[in-house]
Amino acid sequence: MEGLSLYSKALDLINKSRYILIVTHINPDADTLSCALALSNYFKENKIKHAVFNKMKALPSNLDFLGNYQKITDQIPKFYDLIISVDCANLKRVGIEFDSNIKIINIDHHQSNNNFGIINIVDETKASSAEVLYEFFKQNNLQISQQTAQCLYVGIYDDSLAFTTPRCDSGSFEKANHLVSLGVSPSFIANKLLRRDSLAKYRLMPLILNTLELHFEGKVATIYVKDEWLKQSGALYTECEELVNMVLRIGIIDIAIFFRYSNGSTRVSMRSKNNIDVSPIASHFNGGGHKMAAGCTCNTQDIDEAKKMILNYIEELNIYGI
Repeated sequence: MEGLSLYSKALDLINKSRYILIVTHINPDADTLSCALALSNYFKENKIKHAVFNKMKALPSNLDFLGNYQKITDQIPKFYDLIISVDCANLKRVGIEFDSNIKIINIDHHQSNNNFGIINIVDETKASSAEVLYEFFKQNNLQISQQTAQCLYVGIYDDSLAFTTPRCDSGSFEKANHLVSLGVSPSFIANKLLRRDSLAKYRLMPLILNTLELHFEGKVATIYVKDEWLKQSGALYTECEELVNMVLRIGIIDIAIFFRYSNGSTRVSMRSKNNIDVSPIASHFNGGGHKMAAGCTCNTQDIDEAKKMILNYIEELNIYGI
């Protein structure tokens, strides 16, 4: 395969494989699932045997209109000879371990990606992994069906927060325009993603927003959710994750931080604006992500303790000189 581009090498591996396992990250978002389903639709159309894996039993229901959504499984097949990881900065994000002898194609856009694949198609300048995957299709001159186009558009639209993040550029719009020309309806996608909230979500929202605290003279906001509230409301964790973005809309806030107890530790999601870089905070706690969207895990079951750990490190960084 000498002399071939990464895109060509990846396609060559795909064509030589007998059964492909497409893997997505835990607490899945639209980008990871839409990339996986874009590949799944293409593989189905071309009779390439595969499975799409996500460890979580509960998936975002607002993505159920995407082709092959119902085929996503939390079971690992007995045999597979190639793994394609989408939107995962490292394999820990998948949530399980794999045979180290199996080849991996790594498709991602996180700046913290550790290039764990035999082929790494990683571009941290892109606003979404769906944009990176789009280039795989384009550079290999592969036909993009309407269903595959819809998946790619969803990933680009959602991970760029409706084309509003700093890394969203003219190339993002060119890709979106091409996908629309292939039959994607922007209004249909927006309605599916933004206007199908569950009642349970709105029962949960006031409980979370009531935890709002401001720090560093109002520049940093924290919120948290308790598992008992999820059970009480009937909402899924994926339904409340966007609240961190809602809090960030408050004018004076630069950094919004969301805490959740999970499996003996505390998960932390961070979002920022005004050119504040939260990735060093995540990296300090062995996490990762982007400049304005990152996450990590604090090794404590106590949310208040986790909050103290994060805020103390922000103070150490002297971001605000307060």
